[in-house]
Amino acid sequence: MLPIVRDYMDHVVVTVDPDMAILDCVHTLLDKKVTGAPVLDASGALVGIVTAKDCLRILSMGQNAQRPTGTVKDFMTKELITVPPTMNIYFAAGLFIGHTFRRLPVVDDGKLVGGITRFDILRAISSHYK
Repeated sequence: MLPIVRDYMDHVVVTVDPDMAILDCVHTLLDKKVTGAPVLDASGALVGIVTAKDCLRILSMGQNAQRPTGTVKDFMTKELITVPPTMNIYFAAGLFIGHTFRRLPVVDDGKLVGGITRFDILRAISSHYK
């Protein structure tokens, strides 16, 4: 039996609001020691993902060392690839190989249920071949 995403995903995921100030988001990512977070609207729907790479764009927003402004929705990635918890790990690995992102939101029945990273995939492969 092939390992599936559910067995290796993170079940607790830091999320942020699209209307959160981008600098507050940066602080959240740093405080929680994560490099990205799914963005959920008020109804709990997944509307994007914001990563450390997205946040780096704030440096281009401030001039003369002025405090950059904007919200998460101004910086987040809106075009998402999600995976179901029942997807096999090898198919998920293929998605990582074909894209530059480092994490995938795990969605079941339209709801965010977790996240899986490249590192989680490596753990799954290592465990499967022991």
